[in-house]
Amino acid sequence: MILLRRLLGDVLRRQRQRQGRTLREVSSSARVSLGYLSEVERGQKEASSELLSAICDALDVRMSELMREVSDELALAELAQSAAATPSEPVPTPVRSMLGSVSVAGVPPERVTIKAPAEAVDVVAA
Repeated sequence: MILLRRLLGDVLRRQRQRQGRTLREVSSSARVSLGYLSEVERGQKEASSELLSAICDALDVRMSELMREVSDELALAELAQSAAATPSEPVPTPVRSMLGSVSVAGVPPERVTIKAPAEAVDVVAA
């Protein structure tokens, strides 16, 4: 089962780490307890829209950018899940074109198998 809160937490953590910031710095700036922010990043707590807004403000990231990255991660997770259920199906063309712009950081390699022509996919490890 794909849990949105885990994907969201992974994306929030990557955003924070890209900036070289600590949990303490972001939690203070967002006025969220350190423990709660940690649980959100680990996908253990569902974040409200108000909390997400505060965290995005603290990270100076638009919520739409955050949600776009989460959406890309969700699409990959769904693709991997459907590929595991029906391994003989090829990657659909709309998904294949999308793969060039998504990050698969944080997804264990043993959980994802993508079959597509090498020239159609540009995967960047973070």
